[in-house]
Amino acid sequence: MALYIFSDAHLGADSTEKEARKVARIASLFEKVKADGDRLVILGDLFDFWFEYKHAIPKQYHKVLFMLTDLIESGIVVDYVTGNHDFWMGDFFSTQMGVTVHRDFFDLNYRGKKLHLIHGDGLSRGDRGYRLTKCILRNRFNVWLYRKLPPDWAMPLAKKVSGSSRRHTSRREQTFTTDYQAYARQKLAAGFDIVAIGHLHIPIINTLGSGIYVNTGDFIDHFSYAKLADGEISLQRLK
Repeated sequence: MALYIFSDAHLGADSTEKEARKVARIASLFEKVKADGDRLVILGDLFDFWFEYKHAIPKQYHKVLFMLTDLIESGIVVDYVTGNHDFWMGDFFSTQMGVTVHRDFFDLNYRGKKLHLIHGDGLSRGDRGYRLTKCILRNRFNVWLYRKLPPDWAMPLAKKVSGSSRRHTSRREQTFTTDYQAYARQKLAAGFDIVAIGHLHIPIINTLGSGIYVNTGDFIDHFSYAKLADGEISLQRLK
């Protein structure tokens, strides 16, 4: 059996054609998980924006939600580590779908391998401004206040904010790549066998000492994912 890890589809961010391509590739990945996997970790930012009201969720993601439900009903364990575009998750995924949601990071022992899984937003030294914004956006009072906006106002506003955030983090390659590798090296030295990070949108797999650092890339351009099977982790891409 195998563990699959992917991230950063940012569903809802692109043209109709590109969104259809993302959904089709996610469907292909889920078929692979069904074929030889027993666990899937979504490493953040599956959606470009996710926000829950007490009686409402974003409607444009229904196809992927149905596919996730089918995956879970087939016996696959699904974990979701929140990212910087979907940290406002409420209890919908856990209570209605059976997905285990992890805030910030997730440490997992899988078939003899110890993994540290994290989306990666705020890890870089160059992300100081974002760390302050993160505290503001996740403040419980601010979340409560935002819920007072009608969904038809709140959703378009959030989409604009998500677009600004995406443009900001697109200038991340050099500094973030170096800082993420340093973070992974630190975690591996602390006893983890594998460190998996998202957020960069750049597929990376490196051996660091006795462990492995993998960045899952994205499901926008690269359609890359990590697979852990028979004690070995690999970085693969859908064609």
